Amino acid sequence: MANCCGHNKNFDGMSATYRRILWWVIAINAGMFLVEMFAGIGGQSQALQADALDFLGDSLTYGLSLWVIGKSISVRSNAALFKGYSLVFMALLVFGGTIYRLFVLNEPNALTMGAVAIVALFANLLSVWLLRKHKDGDANVRSVWLCSRNDAIGNVVIVIAASGVWFTSSAYIDLAVAAFLAVLFLNSASQIVKQAHAEQKVQT
Repeated sequence: MANCCGHNKNFDGMSATYRRILWWVIAINAGMFLVEMFAGIGGQSQALQADALDFLGDSLTYGLSLWVIGKSISVRSNAALFKGYSLVFMALLVFGGTIYRLFVLNEPNALTMGAVAIVALFANLLSVWLLRKHKDGDANVRSVWLCSRNDAIGNVVIVIAASGVWFTSSAYIDLAVAAFLAVLFLNSASQIVKQAHAEQKVQT
């Protein structure tokens, strides 16, 4: 993933183009949070609700990313740490909701689940396309890319899960996808926190 921003892992987001891209990505994520949360609740899909939380977290943390651009490495790395730990918090929420649903199983609406996931997938692919030249950079920039990539991967999995729910009439597939998304959050959180700590050590 070191093929953008001039292969510069020290890119700190100081670019008018990058700022514009972040505003677009924030708008996309905020809109999809509303769509997926309402659809997830209405369609009784834990996977859609988990993905909606990811959209909400992304829109908020991208706003934080905009705010810290141009600030000191300490401020930027602390912002990245906050984003990393917020992903851990979201993962725990999703795991908790998934465990609860294991005892209160309702079959999700596969049609709603699949249709909304496809819309979300296109929204995420647009975000990934916009960010394609900014995959690498400091922990703050890197976290934006990882979150957008997670969303795209998650929606592909949800589309596949919707097909599984349709054919099997089982809610367990939906819950398995929600758990997978939680693991994905934890994996990205680990990468973000590790890079942020490394950047802080360089400054000390």
